[in-house]
Amino acid sequence: MRWNNIISQALNKAILTQAQDNKEEDEYQISYQMKNQSSAEYRKSKDNFQCIISKQMVGIFVSAWVRSDIYQHIQHPRVSCIGCGIMGCLGNKGSVSVRFCLRETSFCFVCSHLASGGKEGDERHRNADAAEILSRTRFPRGPLRNLPKKILDHDRVIWLGDLNYRIYLPEATTRSLVQKREWNALLENDQLKAEFMKGHVFQGWHEGVIEFAPTYKYYPNSGIYYGCHQKKKGEKRRAPAWCDRIIWFGEGLKQIKYDRAESRLSDHRPIQAIFTAEIEVLSDSKGLGTCLSEGFDCSQNHFKDCPKEKYLCNKISELYTYESI
Repeated sequence: MRWNNIISQALNKAILTQAQDNKEEDEYQISYQMKNQSSAEYRKSKDNFQCIISKQMVGIFVSAWVRSDIYQHIQHPRVSCIGCGIMGCLGNKGSVSVRFCLRETSFCFVCSHLASGGKEGDERHRNADAAEILSRTRFPRGPLRNLPKKILDHDRVIWLGDLNYRIYLPEATTRSLVQKREWNALLENDQLKAEFMKGHVFQGWHEGVIEFAPTYKYYPNSGIYYGCHQKKKGEKRRAPAWCDRIIWFGEGLKQIKYDRAESRLSDHRPIQAIFTAEIEVLSDSKGLGTCLSEGFDCSQNHFKDCPKEKYLCNKISELYTYESI
């Protein structure tokens, strides 16, 4: 898959040889290099990333990667796709969820594109999509009956994507506040936060502090919000909004970064987050304890009174959400 090739090159550029024009020669060089590494090269390759699982449904794409030295400890990767689009089933709207287990800790990542629309009441359609995704998403249990089946059954859950929630203000007021960079005044009228508070959607979920400009909607390849120019014939008005979000559920996750990137490939700006996650490791898994300890922050002292278990603080790689409507 082309996107996975791009991701692999971006994550592992430190050890990849310079790309050649011939694709077959490229693949041979990478394969040969991995098979003929010196010990120094091997130490470097432990920081490489490998793809656990990836899936695309129309415009929704998820790809999960881990460091090579913990890849062997990943188990039970699965995918579940839910269509919420036309007639309530097509994949132009909906979600792709991926899950895996890192030793005794299960992770679930949900990437979604919820119902669009800036009219009053459209937020109810988005709430309904989110509820549908939570209700219908199912992962096969496989040979082990104790594997999590639904999204909220997992230990660590992160939901990202174009959630499409807008701002409860007139368009002119919204544009004026954006121009003045008065984010707090805008966030007081943010639909997602309001629906959170009312208990209409994502009950018990968390979101980090937003300190960046709204991510939607821009003219193509431009830093100008849609509708700032004189309206063209047939052009719909689109007030700026934080449509793109990353939220999480449950304990054991701590967000340490939440901001936007400035890629202009879409009429949205992608957002990114970094989390630390507590990973449960059985005390007899000595090899894994050593493996995870290298290059990661360890919180063993915090849990020193738990003789049967130890927990390690594992840094999840940066998460990007990118949607094009």
